[in-house]
Amino acid sequence: MAHLSSAEFQALRIAVLTVSDTRTLATDTSGQTLIEGLEAAGHALVERALVIDDIWQIRARVCAWIADPLVQVILITGGTGFTVRDNTPQAVAPLLDKLVDGFGELFRQVSLDEIGTSSLQSRALAGISNGALVCCLPGSPNACRTAWTKILREQLDSRTGPCNFVAHLKRLADQPQVARCGARS
Repeated sequence: MAHLSSAEFQALRIAVLTVSDTRTLATDTSGQTLIEGLEAAGHALVERALVIDDIWQIRARVCAWIADPLVQVILITGGTGFTVRDNTPQAVAPLLDKLVDGFGELFRQVSLDEIGTSSLQSRALAGISNGALVCCLPGSPNACRTAWTKILREQLDSRTGPCNFVAHLKRLADQPQVARCGARS
């Protein structure tokens, strides 16, 4: 197996989506937890959005980011449980080119120490689509912190060996740089 790590850190461009029927951007502590983690690690927040837990609204937002040549990672928080309004996995799964089968398994494993067998209630998943890593996480700040500190921080760091996800993502150097309006950085 080829080693897919680099000696130099590569800052990624990451979008954060919160799926919630009750939160606003002002009260979105889970999305904020992810943003604080990615920025502390040296990555850039490309855009932040919030949609209600509706399959079509989730797909519309995620599809736009998957198609965007400047979005390399999409972190989604919320909608991964078992209530009638938890639709994130079924909204996102059909959009993925390849599943990261071990992501949900690993998330539930690292969550076991924190929340016990309640970790079974998470339908966390991840996959790659059009060169973007898409991760669906539970909607609690603690779950987002666990996912970031125990999985994503290392896997989104190009220096992590023997491999990480950076080598599989869109290369920004290959993309035309265009002026953007809005929350782009």
